[in-house]
Order: sequence, then structure tokens, then C-alpha cells
Amino acid sequence: MSMQLELKNVTLKAGDQLKIKGEILHDAEKFRIDLGCDSEDLALHFNPRFCDDTDGSVIVCNSKEAGCWGEEIREIKNPLERGSDVKIVVKLSFDMFEVELPDGQEVQFPNRAGMDIITYVNIRGDLKLKSFKIA
Repeated sequence: MSMQLELKNVTLKAGDQLKIKGEILHDAEKFRIDLGCDSEDLALHFNPRFCDDTDGSVIVCNSKEAGCWGEEIREIKNPLERGSDVKIVVKLSFDMFEVELPDGQEVQFPNRAGMDIITYVNIRGDLKLKSFKIA
């Protein structure tokens, strides 16, 4: 059972944090956290995959401008595990996104699009969302 949370007209800016708590499904393939202006313009696409064809368990980050994906950045060490409770914190700064994972690992991704304000958040996939907070 795949879930989706889509928020439009939110206002996130440098210094803000998204705190996401949930449970990764036992048979999870992947889930994603997208931040941007809309589904065609994403400053951050954060995509943990548990059975990627190339790298097995991997975290893929990317951006999308006018519907076109940028170059993927692959973080080979995916500390997230199927069937586990997770807390993921996304921190926004002017030029960078920092994604804090449960084991203290941090994934950094540049704000390629230079978006000052994030107005669109989409969380979907094999994650049972328990709480979502903007701080």
C-alpha cells in the first residue's frame, strides 16, 4: 500500500526544517521526498531505493527543471532498512539541502535551481507516514 502526501502553497525557506517520521514498509522498494515549486520543478528529489538494478540499496538525489531531470547523485551507503521506524530531517540552507538520516549519516545536495522559497512538498512511496512537521 503506497501512500502520498502532497502539499501545495507551503512556504519553506533557508533555515527551515522538515521533520518526517514514519515506518518503512517490510517489502519496500522505494519512497521519495520531493521539494520544489511543483511536480515539474523540484529543487530536491530524495529517493531511497531498496532494490535498485545497479546498486541494490541506494539513495538517489536529483533535481528537475521544467520537467527535465538533472544528473543523479548516488549515495551508495543507504542506512535505511525495510521494516524500520525512521526519522528524517531535511534542512534548508541558501545553497544546499542537508538530509539527516537515523544513523547520523547526512546526505547533502546542492540547491541547483537556486530556489529561495519551496512551495511544494510531495512524500510518496513505501513509507507509512506517522508525523510531518515544519520547524
